[in-house]
Amino acid sequence: MAQTDPLAAKALLSGFPILRTQDLSEARAVVGRAFCDHRLDMRRGAQLRVSHDHVCGADVSLNTLAYGAEVEIDPGQLQNFYLLQFPLAGAARIEHRGETVEACTETATILNPDRDTRMIWGVGCRKLLLQVNRGHLERVAEDLIGAPLHGPVRFDPRVDLTQTAGRRLFRQVISAARAATHGNLWRDGAGLNEAWIERELAAVLLDSQPSNISHMLWRVARAPTSREVRRGLDYLHANISEPLRVEDIAREAGLNIRSLQLGFKAAYGVSPMRYLRDVRLDAARYLLSRRQNRESVTQVAYSVGFSHLGRFSKDYRARFGTRPSAG
Repeated sequence: MAQTDPLAAKALLSGFPILRTQDLSEARAVVGRAFCDHRLDMRRGAQLRVSHDHVCGADVSLNTLAYGAEVEIDPGQLQNFYLLQFPLAGAARIEHRGETVEACTETATILNPDRDTRMIWGVGCRKLLLQVNRGHLERVAEDLIGAPLHGPVRFDPRVDLTQTAGRRLFRQVISAARAATHGNLWRDGAGLNEAWIERELAAVLLDSQPSNISHMLWRVARAPTSREVRRGLDYLHANISEPLRVEDIAREAGLNIRSLQLGFKAAYGVSPMRYLRDVRLDAARYLLSRRQNRESVTQVAYSVGFSHLGRFSKDYRARFGTRPSAG
């Protein structure tokens, strides 16, 4: 994570206090109104010192939050919003989507609305939080990919702040928090500048953090300039469940096989068939991540064009580091 001056970080959103308390019940109620109802517990005899600053726009909110003591937080499912959490100090353990993340100043987390969460914030943990309304994020995602979504966006919960994408995301969020702190955002309501910032925050989150629609965003961002390769690409995406051969894609593109291979290599760094395999795997992951009306692994494998289940399982694990049955 980009280094943040401790004094500057402590002053973030200091003009927007909504809670200073040592009372557990009051903390649970006030923080719950800002986010959602949740269970909040701490060890008997611990000294609670809650500090919560909160500024709210039309579709996002920015928060700094610290409890002082070690606390256990169980919000269940957030339902209507995503929550991006950057530790500014201290550490926390986050259990979400079947994964445990040890959060610190080098590792942030993002919580998805339709997955259960349990958190333990350590003594001295203080976080900068970005809350993004689910509907807003989905609208921005559809604008970016130019097509409707067929299910919820689900992010990987671990945000690596030592990598370029994670640092970019952190810079965008902390820049918005600093602008609000200095009275340049959300001080007098929500205007055009605030609307642009709220859209940009959602867009940078979608672009920076791996999710089940990353392949769609990547495809748009890396759209080739060749009309022929574009035709081949569109044909590939429209027929991923069919037993496609490279000859079929080349014919639809109006290219010979060698030209098609060179075009895909230049645009995507892989061959057309490798690209097709990855698209099929990404589509399978999207289907397997659904919470309701989820098909079996076998049904999903066949629906995205895999005819050999053993090969599908091996390729899926190699791409995502987990078995298809893990979702």
